[in-house]
Amino acid sequence: FNYAQDQLKVPRGTIRATVLIETIMAAFEMEEILYELKEHASGLNAGRWDYIFSTIKKFSRHKEFLLPDRAQITMRVPFMRAYCRLLVKTCHRHGAHAMGGMAAFIPSRKDAAINEVAMSKVKDDKELEATTGFDGTWVAHPDLVAVAKDVFDKTLGSNPNQKSKQLDDVVKGSELLAVKIDGSAITEKGLINNVDVALQYIESWLRGTGAAAIHNLMEDAATAEISRAQLWQWIICGAKLDDGRPITIELYRQTRDAQLKVLSAAPNNRYKEAAEILDRLVESENFAEFLTTDAYRY
Repeated sequence: FNYAQDQLKVPRGTIRATVLIETIMAAFEMEEILYELKEHASGLNAGRWDYIFSTIKKFSRHKEFLLPDRAQITMRVPFMRAYCRLLVKTCHRHGAHAMGGMAAFIPSRKDAAINEVAMSKVKDDKELEATTGFDGTWVAHPDLVAVAKDVFDKTLGSNPNQKSKQLDDVVKGSELLAVKIDGSAITEKGLINNVDVALQYIESWLRGTGAAAIHNLMEDAATAEISRAQLWQWIICGAKLDDGRPITIELYRQTRDAQLKVLSAAPNNRYKEAAEILDRLVESENFAEFLTTDAYRY
């Protein structure tokens, strides 16, 4: 930054950056990140989906870090609340902006019922962010901008941000690692959803689409990573479904085959290759760093 600014003969601090806090290790280094950027720091952003994936990846072989169905890992669960509170607190202490995460829900212009559900969920998500102290946010679809803007306008009023809101609560490192979610479970529906989303996303990626609308959610590499990472971790750690059945490679294969029967009916698809990639990711003895590393070979 300094080199570019000096070459252009503009004041230092002209170039600004917002850093996505999307790994579990970065959550422990927010102060250091802002310090290193100094006058170039615009703010920090809560990259929720990559953050969840990072948590699974970092503790993939630890049974105490088993997470339930992805749908149950909301921004209201304790370890995600701690992550958000710490981000807002750190940013505002240093006069930086705290940016909320992306709501993945996608409205429908054809189905009023789906649209109503999506709008309601996004509104709830943004109200939580605004009351926590975030200064702005992301959405996954332009039709959701008005919903998010309305929520933040009501909270901020005529103020451009909430940087004056200082959180005085102490967020301990142990809170960031307290992933246990009371009342949660790994269900057959969650298992099927992980297989389904992983297959659909990888197939879409192979056809050149890096962000795909699946089940009215905007799925990107991060959410697909969560799906395949959970499958691997559940198998390696000997997790069980809430009905008592152990999650094994055999159960994964049965679920994969059932989903492929439905998905493969689409014309000109690449589900055969997608299944090959997912099989290697899920059945490998070692956790693959990123699904795209293998997929690039195709």
